Amino acid sequence: MTLNELEKEIGYTFSNQDLLSQALAHKSWAVEQGKGTPDNERLEFLGDAVLELVISDLIFRKYAQKHSEGDMTRMRASLVNESQLASLARKLGIGQCMRLGRGEEKSGGSTKPSLLSDALEAVIGAIYLDGGFDAAFNFIRDIFGSLIETAPEALARDYKSRLQELIQGQHHTVPSYQVENITGPDHSREFHVSLSVDGTVLSHGSGRSKKEAEQKAARRALEKLNTDQA
Repeated sequence: MTLNELEKEIGYTFSNQDLLSQALAHKSWAVEQGKGTPDNERLEFLGDAVLELVISDLIFRKYAQKHSEGDMTRMRASLVNESQLASLARKLGIGQCMRLGRGEEKSGGSTKPSLLSDALEAVIGAIYLDGGFDAAFNFIRDIFGSLIETAPEALARDYKSRLQELIQGQHHTVPSYQVENITGPDHSREFHVSLSVDGTVLSHGSGRSKKEAEQKAARRALEKLNTDQA
């Protein structure tokens, strides 16, 4: 893939394409080119800061009225991490354009999550320098679009584990989930679950699946325990 083709994939055309070229230059390649050849580490530093600000802004605008600071922090962490950034970099074809040293190339550097995520952050830094904050904002918003919409799912995945850690620490046991009832037709069933600790029911939850109902029960139990401890 050429740089022009990559620009089409990322939806941004650089005024100074040298910035994009630098964003794709791994340190191993720059070292082989000789003293003074720039790599992407400084752009990565800048892009990381811009990315965190934009994701924080997007999450705040969409979820601040219904979610706490802690919830929004967990949402952001589910989006801004090596695995997620590497996945986005692969979809954009960034790995195909990365410039790597011979050793890094032989070891499959263009597929390594750490290098891909760093390169994507460097590209964000390059877009910020080339087109300003609005250009970087639009790029990040576009590539994270559907992920922002599903960010609260990270909280649902987290409620049960958070509750289990809390209960284990305080009571040296684990929460118990019990399906009390299933209502509705087969194509639209509703599961009703109770959550108890040492035989005492702490909360209830309902959902379209047993897993969803358990997560809602865990969330309510956490809210209750946090209120009781306040």
